[in-house]
Amino acid sequence: MQAVRPRLECETEGSNVEAYFRCLQLLDRMHRLMLDLIKDDFERLGRADLTPVQALLLYNLGEAEVTAGELRSRGMYQGSNVSYNLKKLVGMGYVHHQRNDQDRRSVKVKLTDSGQSVCEQIAQLFARHAYELDMSGVLDDPPLERVDQQWRRIERYWSEQIRYIY
Repeated sequence: MQAVRPRLECETEGSNVEAYFRCLQLLDRMHRLMLDLIKDDFERLGRADLTPVQALLLYNLGEAEVTAGELRSRGMYQGSNVSYNLKKLVGMGYVHHQRNDQDRRSVKVKLTDSGQSVCEQIAQLFARHAYELDMSGVLDDPPLERVDQQWRRIERYWSEQIRYIY
């Protein structure tokens, strides 16, 4: 269902402004679909202990040892509470946490072996999708590197807008 929004003065049919709005909607839908793909993969493997958001947290944590705030800035956790999910992941044995010696309020987190296993499962899922998309030619026009470059410029612009506000 397409959201109804007022037309801006700078918009014309086929304009970059209109394309930008379509991209924003697509980005939201793609994120939801990515979570559904993770959920389906887990269901296929009989794994019901993790939510897709928790699995994505584990994937984004990877080999790193970071604070919750750093992890939050690395990924998209739509409508989720990263601290709550990290606490659950620690309780389930997927993540190890340790207080920072210099700042006792700060907690560093890293994957346990079982967390690493989930991370690898998600990486294999994404690698399989990338291979299939590459073989189908979907990633060729425009080249995915150009699409990535464009999204990174938009990400940088958004980051600058947030900094400008404060």
